Amino acid sequence: MLPRINLDMDVLRTFVTAFELGSFARAAARVGRSPSAVSSQLRKLEEQVGRALVERSGRGLVLTEAGEVLLGCARRILELNDQTVDSLRGSELEGEVRLGLPQDFAETWLPRVLSTFARAHPAVRIEVRTERNAHLVNHVMTGKLDLALAWSGGARGCSERIAELPLVWIGQPGWQATGSRSQPLPLIAFEAPCVFREACTTALDRKGLAWRIAFASPSLAGLWAAAEAGLGVTLRTAFGLPKTLAVLEPGASGLPVLGSIPVHLLRAEREPSKTVAQLAGILRESLAQELTTPRRARPRGRD
Repeated sequence: MLPRINLDMDVLRTFVTAFELGSFARAAARVGRSPSAVSSQLRKLEEQVGRALVERSGRGLVLTEAGEVLLGCARRILELNDQTVDSLRGSELEGEVRLGLPQDFAETWLPRVLSTFARAHPAVRIEVRTERNAHLVNHVMTGKLDLALAWSGGARGCSERIAELPLVWIGQPGWQATGSRSQPLPLIAFEAPCVFREACTTALDRKGLAWRIAFASPSLAGLWAAAEAGLGVTLRTAFGLPKTLAVLEPGASGLPVLGSIPVHLLRAEREPSKTVAQLAGILRESLAQELTTPRRARPRGRD
């Protein structure tokens, strides 16, 4: 029987960090090592597993098949390690955290985040609100929420941009735009004010496409139901998109090309409690992992 190999936890963390940040140089700064030390770590990891983990693609690096497998396994190993350490230290944290976030994140992603936090810090109570973006920003600014994910930053408190998501058109598969004077494009949107509604109508106006609000709702579930029924198209991100709906390619559908929208992590206090800071860290790291696609990840280089 071949001897068992114990993979170095620090090396695995550097490897995962590099592909989450998109650069080995950024990973070196994050883990507090020199670029040459990070390159040595990668070589050590490749020697341990006996397979090449990255390969050059132009001026950057991409994962090999073995690298993709290891990246997924490394994340699970690190998550279990961190949960174990947090569980042993978690008794120090207690109290309550009031968290707010858009409906987009509530059903698919939030349960996993809360489960991770609850296992590590069972004495902490979490109150969660899913509301419209303007309400979330206002609640953080007025101290009704300790922490929130929002599509824009607040005028007061602490706002940190943690992600950028593409804006996409969403509707029934195969939808074709018909915006004209006789047949304005039917839109499905939240009631105003809404950052997505504004981005939608602005993009259509710039292209000279006529539009009308065919369905307005205060809930995301209402938007999805209207889109599934074929009442029109909506503009959103693809985060939490139901399987019954499709992202409509602008060129093929006749709809205008869109940009992106930032995701901000808002805190009511610049110096939050340890409990709030811990949940903020889990939100930040979990969202980064959710949005990171292992295949075709492209760190710019080893140094």
